[in-house]
Amino acid sequence: MSKFYFGGGSGDVSSDDEDNLPYPKALPRSDFLAPTFDAPTYLSTLSDRHQTLEDLRSDLRERSQALSKELLDLVNTNYEQFLSLGSDLKGGEEKVEDVRVGLLGFKRGVEDVRGKVRERKLEVEGLLGEKKSVSKDIALGRKLLEVDSRLEELEDRLMVASLGRSPNGLEDSWSEDEDEDEDEDELAIDGIVSGTSTKKLQIFVLDYRNVEHLSTTIGLDHPFVAAQQPRLLRLKNTIILDLNTALKQAMSLKEEGRARLVKIMGIYRDLGAGDEAVKILRDVKST
Repeated sequence: MSKFYFGGGSGDVSSDDEDNLPYPKALPRSDFLAPTFDAPTYLSTLSDRHQTLEDLRSDLRERSQALSKELLDLVNTNYEQFLSLGSDLKGGEEKVEDVRVGLLGFKRGVEDVRGKVRERKLEVEGLLGEKKSVSKDIALGRKLLEVDSRLEELEDRLMVASLGRSPNGLEDSWSEDEDEDEDEDELAIDGIVSGTSTKKLQIFVLDYRNVEHLSTTIGLDHPFVAAQQPRLLRLKNTIILDLNTALKQAMSLKEEGRARLVKIMGIYRDLGAGDEAVKILRDVKST
């Protein structure tokens, strides 16, 4: 039976009292497995333990011997694995080299695939850019054809309007349905005067402005558009001549031609030739 130490009091303690004290429990193994285990700190927590220092040393010594035996048993159990460890590692460098060579080959394969994908990407981007450029050129070509078509159509219509005849020699009747929208006073005046009706003049100016706007959207510096400027100028001058004639005729009608005069002045403004109208008015009044 281990002896217990009691500080203070008289030294006449009977052996019967010692036998009645509880025997201290064995130190738990989990205390020694804590990651933060510190021997001095752990020993300081045993101050309330009813055990002599000699008994505590003996307990710790037995615990150390038990751990040593467990470690020895563990080494003996895995002794064959320890002995065969060297032979297992023999030739490992060759295996590692084989793996390294395989990885290098795989890496080269991946790089080749990446290179092909990169080349294909550049090729597709180039084709898309070429397609976009072709589509842009096609759209531009259509606009240029439209400009030429509208110019040709307007030239034909102005020629017919000026001569009063169609190209094949038949009477001009292309706008009979359009003239039905004019009021009765306008029709009566158009019956009195010769030349182009205000309705036709409005349509001519509208068509001219549309061609002019389309040319501007393409770009006045485009070679084809620049080459069409003389045609546009001739068309504008032709329309102005017809407007001048219509304006003089409306002024000759005095009060009866006032409504027609207002319409013709508006057509001058739409064409951007208001100064020309003012000039005609001054010339007529001065005569």
